[in-house]
Amino acid sequence: MKKMITALFILFGLHTIAGSVDTIEMQSDYLKKAVKFVVVQPSNQSQQNNTQERYPVVYLLNGYDGNYAQWSKTAPQLAKSADDLKMIFVYADGGKSSWYFDSPLDSTSQYESYITKELVPYVDANFSTKASSKYRAVTGLSMGGHGALYLAIRHSDIFGAAGSTSGGFDFRPFPKSWNLQNLLGAYETNKERWYDFTVMRQVELLKNKQLAIIFDCGVDDIFIAVNRALHEKLLVLKIDHDYIERSGGHDHAYWRSSIDFQMLFFHQFFQKNK
Repeated sequence: MKKMITALFILFGLHTIAGSVDTIEMQSDYLKKAVKFVVVQPSNQSQQNNTQERYPVVYLLNGYDGNYAQWSKTAPQLAKSADDLKMIFVYADGGKSSWYFDSPLDSTSQYESYITKELVPYVDANFSTKASSKYRAVTGLSMGGHGALYLAIRHSDIFGAAGSTSGGFDFRPFPKSWNLQNLLGAYETNKERWYDFTVMRQVELLKNKQLAIIFDCGVDDIFIAVNRALHEKLLVLKIDHDYIERSGGHDHAYWRSSIDFQMLFFHQFFQKNK
C-alpha cells in the first residue's frame, strides 16, 4: 500500500553564496511522528524541483543523542561545499538512539524503513537530484557511521557509496550503553540478535565493488578498536575500501575535519559515473 507523506517547508537559514539551507518536516508512517531533516543545495537552486540541472546527493546521519541539526553545527563548511562540489546534502534525523535499524521490539523505531522507503523517495520527488545509486551516498558520525554502512550494505540499490567517521560498527562491547537493550533486548539473552544488527555481521553479505566505502577513526576514539576490526575483516573478505586513522578523538573537531575528505571521496565516485 502506497504510503502518504505530507511535508511542511520551514525556512532554516539564509540563502547565500554558500548554498541554500532549508529544514523540512515530514510525517513518517514508519516512525509514527513528524520528523525534520535539512537539505543543503547549490545556491542557484530553490526548494522545489523546478530545474533541469540535477545533482548527486549525500545523506549525513547524526550520532547518539543528536538530531537533524547536528551536522549543521558540526560542519558548517558543508554549505559552501554544496556549491564547490555541486552536490546536495541531506541531514537526516536518526533520533537519539536508533542506530538506524528497524527495531524488532520498538514499533516506533523503524529508522531503516523511514530512510530508505520514505526519506529518499521524498527527496528525489521534491529536489533536483540524480535519482540513482550511482549518484547517491550516505555517511555519518558515531552511531550515524554505523547507520550509514548498515543501510548502504543492505540497500546497495539505493546507495552506491558509503562512509563513516568514528563509527560504532560493533556495539556488543558496550552492552549497557546507548539504550540498545530497549531496541534489541538484553545482550546476555539475545547475543545472536545483537550480532545480526551490527555492521560486522552485515559486511559478510557484501560483494567486492558492490559499494564504494570510506571510513576513518581517530586513534584516541572509543571506537578505534571496532574500526580496526572492521578494516581487518574487510581485508579478509577481500572487499575494497579506504580506511584512515588520524590523530584525534570522538569529538566535533575530528568530525569537522574528517567529513571534508569524505566529500572529496564521494565527489570522485560521482564523477566516475558520469
